[in-house]
Amino acid sequence: MQFLVSSDELIKNLQALRNVINNNNTIPVLDNFLFELNNNSLKITASDLETTMTATLPVESNETANFLLPARMLVDTIKALPTQPLTFMFNDNGMMDIVSENGKYSFAYADAADFPNPVEMDNAEQINIPSGVLADAVSKTIFATGNDELRPTMTGILFEFSPESLNFVATDAHKLVKYERNDLKADTETQFIVPKKPLQILKNYIAGANDDVKIAYNDRNVRFDFDNIQLLSRLINGQYPNYRAVIPTENPNVLVADRQSLLNVVKRIAIFANKATHLIQLDIKGSELKVSAEDLDFSNKAEERMTANYQGDDMKIGFNSKFLIEMLSNLDSDEVSINMSMPSKAALIHPIDGLEEGEFVTMLVMPLMLN
Repeated sequence: MQFLVSSDELIKNLQALRNVINNNNTIPVLDNFLFELNNNSLKITASDLETTMTATLPVESNETANFLLPARMLVDTIKALPTQPLTFMFNDNGMMDIVSENGKYSFAYADAADFPNPVEMDNAEQINIPSGVLADAVSKTIFATGNDELRPTMTGILFEFSPESLNFVATDAHKLVKYERNDLKADTETQFIVPKKPLQILKNYIAGANDDVKIAYNDRNVRFDFDNIQLLSRLINGQYPNYRAVIPTENPNVLVADRQSLLNVVKRIAIFANKATHLIQLDIKGSELKVSAEDLDFSNKAEERMTANYQGDDMKIGFNSKFLIEMLSNLDSDEVSINMSMPSKAALIHPIDGLEEGEFVTMLVMPLMLN
């Protein structure tokens, strides 16, 4: 058995697949890639049992074979080679040889029968979403997901489809992001929670692409098909929190500021904030915004002023600087609005500009108590 494949095409896909594999697998077979050769088509699969990703590549061959190769060693070898065609072949010593222009690299391979069988998607519904929209939806929400294993539903992103809009929501109970597209619609209402790991892999792979991503889903799994990639993930079981109930509707105090300027100020002031609370204070009076922080444990403090447009009562409100930095960094607009009611209630951050027609972004951040 042998086949010929482009090293560039191979390493591009292997590196994407490698992200699926956990660093410390308790099941050794999951440290491998599954290779399935069928004449001039090669399927390579990686899995951690929760997430399975398959790439299909064109190769030169007229044979069929299934085998496993060690993922880390293979990626490290191929990425160190210059661009060239590579020949894979079984040798007489029970090894797999990869032959380049100037070298030969021999790998121990394993029986493909030991690899987990793929999950069948029964009774699946489907929807197509432009890759750019899906990449934006994941990018603008994934940072707000939680890490608390006692709250598993908050560790993923809620996909909420209806005939009115497509919504993507993430929260960790301290911050929340809702990304909405009312220019895209589904035939029926449905919602499911996708773990962050496969979405991070997908986002990186589809960034900058123009084609649609086909999403198939049922009550247990979701599958994303894009280009030559198929990414399947088990869904997170459980009821997602009623996020609509926590989004305030009355926020009469509205601050409008240059996003990048505000982000830079918050980054500088955050250096002086308490390392446990990351508390910074926004003191708003008329058109002046003062951002300050103080770490009493080390007698460090800083303050900085900037101009902004403000409509509302004078206000002092505290926020976790890490949350503000994350939110402002994940927006693309020139200006943002911060909508507030009182220092003890959640504030909403919205981009003022830079949105496509039918695109809406709502970011909610809980305040911190001021001393």
